[in-house]
Amino acid sequence: MASSASRAEVLSLFRSLLRTATKFSDYNIREYAKRRAIDGFRDNRGLTDPSSIVAAFADGKSQLEVAKRQAVVYSLYAPRIKSVMEAESP
Repeated sequence: MASSASRAEVLSLFRSLLRTATKFSDYNIREYAKRRAIDGFRDNRGLTDPSSIVAAFADGKSQLEVAKRQAVVYSLYAPRIKSVMEAESP
């Protein structure tokens, strides 16, 4: 069994998830990815069992890989028109 993830590794994973979220061109997808990362870490903040910490860390790493792949796909098929949320006000 793998050893428990260190605090630095967990923070690095969190920053990577947030950084990947910024790569989505669509406002709604970008905010959803950020919110999902923050909520996931907030939900698992109180974990003390080493096996559940390792499982949550592994799940986070797999979610990061999914987010990276989706960011590439979304960048290939990004809409040419910005969202109303991103439009500049007159």
